[in-house]
Amino acid sequence: MTEILPAALAAPYDALLLCSFGGPNGPDDVLPFLRNVTVGKNIPEDRLVEVGEHYGHFGGRSPINEQNLELMTALQEELARRGVTLPVIWGNRNWHPYTVDALRDATAFGTKRVLALVTSAYASYSGSRQYREHLAAAVAELGEGAPEIDIVRPFFNDPGFVLANADAVAEAAATLDGGLAGAHIVYVTHSIPDAMQDASAVTGPGYREQHEDVLATINTLLAGDVAPTFDSSLAYCSRSGDPRTPWLEPDVNDHLEELAAAGVRKVVIAPIGFISDHMEVAFDLDTEALETAQELGMHAVRADTVGVRDRFVGGLVDLVLERAARERGEDAPARTVGAFPALPDVAPPGSCRMRHGEVTGIPVIAGTED
Repeated sequence: MTEILPAALAAPYDALLLCSFGGPNGPDDVLPFLRNVTVGKNIPEDRLVEVGEHYGHFGGRSPINEQNLELMTALQEELARRGVTLPVIWGNRNWHPYTVDALRDATAFGTKRVLALVTSAYASYSGSRQYREHLAAAVAELGEGAPEIDIVRPFFNDPGFVLANADAVAEAAATLDGGLAGAHIVYVTHSIPDAMQDASAVTGPGYREQHEDVLATINTLLAGDVAPTFDSSLAYCSRSGDPRTPWLEPDVNDHLEELAAAGVRKVVIAPIGFISDHMEVAFDLDTEALETAQELGMHAVRADTVGVRDRFVGGLVDLVLERAARERGEDAPARTVGAFPALPDVAPPGSCRMRHGEVTGIPVIAGTED
């Protein structure tokens, strides 16, 4: 068997695309960005203005773009440290730099095959399938000569992601009087409609179940040899849309009120649903949830997101190189922690629709619409 030199370990890929949500870079971007995000959803303009006010707390800009730049740099450095030659590019669904522009530039430099890394760890419509639709649309817009695109599988149970989250929770808990003993960990993620949750569970573990698995794994890691006594639960933030539509609950603020009423006084808020401190973390948790906890007389701390922690970045590069090896026909088993196996590289038919059974006819990549 021919040995693969480090520089070629990313073959057959010519580039790694960091594909993210995007966010406004200044006050003038806020409403145009929100209109991009909500196009076709019939969201009233006054609701967009209300949501836009959240960005005013941060100078009219989202922290997500700087965080994506940091992650892109960290990925490049980790690849270089391993001697792997693979350019890292960045494109967004909803704001500059747009994915189609990043791919157009890459194609001009001879890129033929791209591996996309979506900045969402969990499988659901908004976290995975919508990106597959987005990338298919970018390829269609580029037309003849567009690169072939594969996507890194959802990585909620990748060891690097889970261990980095466990480290972050442990560090936050260490700042509490008495540490984790007697505390309650509130794990938090972005809420989604109940219908989207149901659809996410058709071909594998659902969105909620993926988070519950990460929660259980982290709890086991934190207990360790000392086995401190602590409780935990899963809550949600950032719900939007028609208030008549059922979404996953409880809301984190409502949940904090319930915990306070039950006598809980020490809380770690752990944002395991997010990989960086973007708006849902900076406003919904750091501003609203921590204020709620303070008003309730709780001592609450917020754990870091995984950001550019070494374990997380190293795990992402492992995922990239494992996928490349499988595309070369090599045996490269997927590493996981927790109760569930790795999700497949190519999404199964009907996976992660907006609603179970709904067929929109919208093209996708790394899977089929059927």
